[in-house]
Amino acid sequence: MKLKICGMKYPENILEIGALLPDYMGFIFWEKSARYFDGAMPDLPKSIKKVGVFVNASLDEILDKIQKYDLQAVQLHGQESVEFCKNLKKNIPNLTDIIKVFSILDTFDFAELKPFEKVCDFFLFDTKGKLPGGNGTAFDWKVLENYPSTKPFFLSGGIGIEEIKKLVEMMQSDVSTKKLPIHAIDVNSKFEIEPGLKNIQLCRDVAMQRLQNK
Repeated sequence: MKLKICGMKYPENILEIGALLPDYMGFIFWEKSARYFDGAMPDLPKSIKKVGVFVNASLDEILDKIQKYDLQAVQLHGQESVEFCKNLKKNIPNLTDIIKVFSILDTFDFAELKPFEKVCDFFLFDTKGKLPGGNGTAFDWKVLENYPSTKPFFLSGGIGIEEIKKLVEMMQSDVSTKKLPIHAIDVNSKFEIEPGLKNIQLCRDVAMQRLQNK
């Protein structure tokens, strides 16, 4: 599994986390978020893919941020339609991925995914809550045992060190979760000192744990 550290905000902290070489770093461009990013982007290692997180943003806004910050992926965290994703795909660079987010609580109708299969590169499953993301709680992963697709996805929602340990144990067992195409884990609030400021030691721990399980 790859590692995405999301909700980055402060330049010095961004550089410190960048030195740990996560596969993805997420920057939230939703103004209502406590982790809203609107600063200068420091230079990061080329191996790190920068992800812009948007909530019901316009096409022009997304394209502007892609160009301004050289984003390699766009994460859609609102009620973006299939048609919007299709139009976005036509207008962004070929190497820029689209990640479409779906929120889960206790149940989920996976039939919702099918129309998005051809217009998104990845899905992301997060916990349904008051906010579009960053609610700090995990959903019941057993719901994913009914995942009908082969499209790889990001797993998000209140993931901390203990949750990652449980996930690794699940994937090393004989349960059906082992067969799920989990592309990356997405961590945020449980690795913070305050919104947008990541705890370097905790992030280092999860980065090392990921390397040990490769």
